[in-house]
Amino acid sequence: MILEAKNLEFSYTPEKVLFHDVSLSVNRGEILAILGANGAGKSTLLNCLANLLTPQKGEVLLKGRPVNKISLRETARCVGYVPQSHRPAYGYQVRDFIVMGRAPYLGIFRQPGKEAYMLADQVMDEMGIAHLAHRSYTDLSGGERQQVTIARAMVQQPDLIMLDEPTNHLDYGNQQRMIHTIKRLADRGFGIIITSHMPDHVLLLDGKVGILDDEGNFQVGVCGEMMKEERLRSLYHVDIHLVYEPVVNRVVCVSGEGEK
Repeated sequence: MILEAKNLEFSYTPEKVLFHDVSLSVNRGEILAILGANGAGKSTLLNCLANLLTPQKGEVLLKGRPVNKISLRETARCVGYVPQSHRPAYGYQVRDFIVMGRAPYLGIFRQPGKEAYMLADQVMDEMGIAHLAHRSYTDLSGGERQQVTIARAMVQQPDLIMLDEPTNHLDYGNQQRMIHTIKRLADRGFGIIITSHMPDHVLLLDGKVGILDDEGNFQVGVCGEMMKEERLRSLYHVDIHLVYEPVVNRVVCVSGEGEK
């Protein structure tokens, strides 16, 4: 087991608890998709798991150790974090930006060496983005930036990669490519935690699913058990149907018109 959370509770103000009693675990090669409506607290929960925020109750264990007892540098060697968007102030070349993933392994004032750049080149080849190596990161499209940021996380060589709504702001084609990239990462042995508000993406990933509702309640289980029409209708307040589509040989999520 890479990561385990026990009975987490978090609030920004005493009057409003964002979520409570959140327990989950992630192993190598496993995908956990955290599903919820906008504003439900998915990103905040991910930040608690990544040791970027401190929950008021509960604990997060990273390889069996309390994450709040582990330095940020050591955490970064185990966890790669991919935010919703990343806009650096300086236009680094993509290759240099990806090599920054080796920072947790470098001492103060040390520069990445030949081995770090070889690893970056290998990851870019694997992800099919080697043609971007000498482009400025700030000139990339949204989909290209997401791929490059994932490559930087891979260069960290972590056990676990966390992605906060990685398909947000992407066009349909890039959304599909992103989902397939995530599945390939899990096939390679990375543990994956992804937040999403798109039920169909969760169906495509077909891993574990954690559902966070508007009241801060959290339930987790396998995809087939968690992705039920009534649960999704309650979550999104629209008429949702899960329908088998023979053209693509899988269950898809569709919605009717109007609010329930």
